[in-house]
Amino acid sequence: MPLYICDADSEGGVGFLIQQTIYNQLNRLHGIKDVVTVVTQVVVDPEDPAFLNPTKPIGPFYTEEEARRLGADKGWAMREDSNRGWRRAVPSPRPVRVVEAGVIKRLAEAGVIVIAAGGGGVPVTEGKDGNLRGVDAVIDKDLATALLARETGAGVFVNLTQVEMVYEAFGKPGQRGLTGLTVAEAQRLLDAGEFAPGSMGPKIEAAVEFIKAGGKEVVITTPDLMQAALEGRAGTRIAG
Repeated sequence: MPLYICDADSEGGVGFLIQQTIYNQLNRLHGIKDVVTVVTQVVVDPEDPAFLNPTKPIGPFYTEEEARRLGADKGWAMREDSNRGWRRAVPSPRPVRVVEAGVIKRLAEAGVIVIAAGGGGVPVTEGKDGNLRGVDAVIDKDLATALLARETGAGVFVNLTQVEMVYEAFGKPGQRGLTGLTVAEAQRLLDAGEFAPGSMGPKIEAAVEFIKAGGKEVVITTPDLMQAALEGRAGTRIAG
């Protein structure tokens, strides 16, 4: 199957699991609520330089011999991944527009819990005639979520991850937790290479874009600390 179909399958399948879990939990606590998953198309620029330099590793690991064969047979770009083996590398273009943003906003305003843009959404390009076409790529989920938050008019963007807050010098002597940052401070640390590209970097980049586009606040923390973070007792808060 084309990669964009795999993106859609993944978004729908994982969305279903989240949707059903939330529904069942709300049913136990408060009665039945409306929960829905939207398979979300995200427009990317066909001229994005990422298409010339595939960097996002996906799928299983292969030996070097298998990788060379797949590269020759299927035309895949194959890359060695952190000394763990070889994987297919695909483009990761920047998201430009969320096609279903209007529908998602109307559902949310009607009180529906909406699960959308899973895994960054399904990447598509938009022709001059307005028609959409799927493309083989993977969109960064943090950037896609920030874009969706902006396009739906969200005031607060909560980014849940595996660490309780943003750290300066993460994993190094002198590691320091950052409970609050301004956009300028976050941008300065990002430009200085403080945040790893495949880890906290995209989250900070997404936060900066969200605030600069008019968002009120970004909260970064772990799922179990979300309530405390929203109350200002945990996590990292980024604001203008």
